[in-house]
Amino acid sequence: MNPPISNAVAAAPLVPPSPMAELWRDFRLNRGAVAGLVLVITFLLLAILAGVISPHSPIEQYRDAILVPPAWEDGGSTKFLLGTDAVGRDMLSRLIHGTRLSLAIGLVSVGLSLSLGILLGLLAAWRGGKTDTAVMRMMDVLLALPSLLLAVAVIAILGPGLANAMYAIAIVMLPAFVRLTRATALGELQKDYVIASRIAGAGPLRLMCSTVLPNCVAPLIVQATLGFSTAILDAAALGFLGLGAQPPTPEWGSMLSGALEFIQSAWWVVSLPGFAILLAVLAFNLMGDGLRDALDPKLKR
Repeated sequence: MNPPISNAVAAAPLVPPSPMAELWRDFRLNRGAVAGLVLVITFLLLAILAGVISPHSPIEQYRDAILVPPAWEDGGSTKFLLGTDAVGRDMLSRLIHGTRLSLAIGLVSVGLSLSLGILLGLLAAWRGGKTDTAVMRMMDVLLALPSLLLAVAVIAILGPGLANAMYAIAIVMLPAFVRLTRATALGELQKDYVIASRIAGAGPLRLMCSTVLPNCVAPLIVQATLGFSTAILDAAALGFLGLGAQPPTPEWGSMLSGALEFIQSAWWVVSLPGFAILLAVLAFNLMGDGLRDALDPKLKR
């Protein structure tokens, strides 16, 4: 016979899972989201280890190896696994270093837009009245302009360059963060725990930053994740137009721009940067969808 279970063990309460464990449990139910997470981790490793794993310098020119096809095609070389471009630069090395640049653009642009969006959104929700109206009408003006046109207008004022492209992309994404923060904060301000904190004497800064803001984080995380894909696309578009990263910087959009004339004679110089943009945008979108399903109680299965 099995030994009797002691009363202490039988009466032991079940320990609830930690928030991170619960998040991962819900997140991994979405196979597409897990695939997106794997791709994002791969891109992060490529960006961090770009200087170690890239076989050549991204700007070094091999004049005796111009438009060499990938290694698996006739005329290819194992020295250049993905071939070379029109001036003899290694495509694999440029794609790897372009990963670092694209992720840096996304991180800086989303970070700037998220920080300013939270500040303006909380200010509009707390102050209300004329402040709320002024902030939201300004966001409506930004939303009324096509995103690429607005980014081009900002760069026309600031001048072309990688840093100015980041500022332009941050301005383009700003309305989404402001509107989301304001809407979430307005919903939280009506709840009992916020009213109790206000009665207890919490000041405006502590009330908004310590009480309201932590409960607005979940949708902002999802929006920031999806904003990465938008930033990568906008950066590639600006680079393609010659307004973003300038040659010889290995940025995917500028690589596409310089390869258009070889679209029929050397497919790899056009297709490979485009495929890298596709994978990066798809990875962040899939991961963002998975985070949305995992963080929103209404969408949990």
